[in-house]
Amino acid sequence: MSTTALGRKRWSDKHRRNTAAYLFIAPFMILFATMLLMPLLYAGYLSLFKAQLVGGDTFVWLDNYARALGDERFLVSVLRMCLFLIIQVPIMLGLALFFALALDSMRVRGGKLARLAIFVPYAVPGVVATLMWGYLYGDNFGPIAQFMRAIGLGSPQLLSSENILGSIINIVTWQFVGYNMVIMYAAMRAIPTEQYEAARIDGAGQVRIAWSIKIPAIRNSIILCTIFSVIGAFQLFSEPKLLYEIAPNAIGSSFSPNLYAYNLAFTNQDMNYAAAIAFLLGFIIMIVSYVFQLSAARREKGARS
Repeated sequence: MSTTALGRKRWSDKHRRNTAAYLFIAPFMILFATMLLMPLLYAGYLSLFKAQLVGGDTFVWLDNYARALGDERFLVSVLRMCLFLIIQVPIMLGLALFFALALDSMRVRGGKLARLAIFVPYAVPGVVATLMWGYLYGDNFGPIAQFMRAIGLGSPQLLSSENILGSIINIVTWQFVGYNMVIMYAAMRAIPTEQYEAARIDGAGQVRIAWSIKIPAIRNSIILCTIFSVIGAFQLFSEPKLLYEIAPNAIGSSFSPNLYAYNLAFTNQDMNYAAAIAFLLGFIIMIVSYVFQLSAARREKGARS
């Protein structure tokens, strides 16, 4: 076979492989474009307009974004989610890390059953979990209030405006501890056992092994879980939306940015401003995630040096 013919055959084989690869990823790309990219572009388009009774939709450029930056309800909801993030994420990830370390140390009896028990709440749909906890929090018929009254203590107002943030923190933590625990536990199982054996020979105990070997080895997994948790905190919607029906005075229509955007779009029929709120929230999430990832990378680089 001549060099030219061989080159053509190789090009033909490469072209055939590339074509097959594109065909395999085509369904995903179509779904990605139709379900994510096109809605994002349309929402961005809507955010640049304002609906008026006279004149219809008017192009206002960035006025909706400027309005959002001066909207007290939106800013308060963002600050509330920042407080939620500061309290909830460390508690959730701390519990997930504790359970992962306990399971990996082989000191927990019935390890498979324990992993399943910790992970099961994540398998419960968020709507079902919120309704279940809403019933448990109830002042009149909730088991928690009934038990507290039975032992002579006052009924804790878990759905009051003072306690509602803590109640939602409890729901979200209960749901996602197992998910993060599985990620950390899987990362720990990939650590070479030779490191543990060398540490035991040097006299290290379980606590020392966990602090000096396991936690540094799964640092990337912890950072990944943290980034996902930061994104999830700012996207909080289902829990306040469902609890709003039970405790409207405690939740309000702008408890979280997502809930505020939802009410703007589907209650106030202000699609343009809601789109601007959603885009601005996306920018906030992107900036916070990037800053955290950058700071984590710098700390890791400093630790290595």
